[in-house]
Amino acid sequence: MLQCTAFTELPEMGARVALMGLEDEPGDATEAPELDAFLLCELGEHEEGTEHAAQLPSVSGSGGRDLWMFWTDSDGRRTFRFAELLPCPAVIHRLSVKDGDACVLYDRHPAAHSWDVTDPLADLMAERVREEVRRDREGSGGEGGVGGLC
Repeated sequence: MLQCTAFTELPEMGARVALMGLEDEPGDATEAPELDAFLLCELGEHEEGTEHAAQLPSVSGSGGRDLWMFWTDSDGRRTFRFAELLPCPAVIHRLSVKDGDACVLYDRHPAAHSWDVTDPLADLMAERVREEVRRDREGSGGEGGVGGLC
């Protein structure tokens, strides 16, 4: 399943207020995390009425919970909300019962788990980086690079 392509500008003041509301572990002093100006929905493709969701970075040890921002577009208006949620408990075991990949989304998220969501742009970027590393190792570095994607 492809990743949802919705993105939004981060309402920084709302995000900072939500981050300040996270409970710190006793004795922990936390610094405000660096925030991106835009967020991309991290869910797989979903129905139009479903909220988009992106996890915010947090330096707080908030009891295993993560801060997520949700947004919707309706009637020409974008609305936001923030929620502190437990991570999805799902784990996929591929080759070993001991080792597995955890879903990085929130508990009871809609659509597919994170391991079933593919981001073609990220895959393309990773392939370009691998190609550059291969060229450098073979000594045919040449001009160009990851920045020359277009």
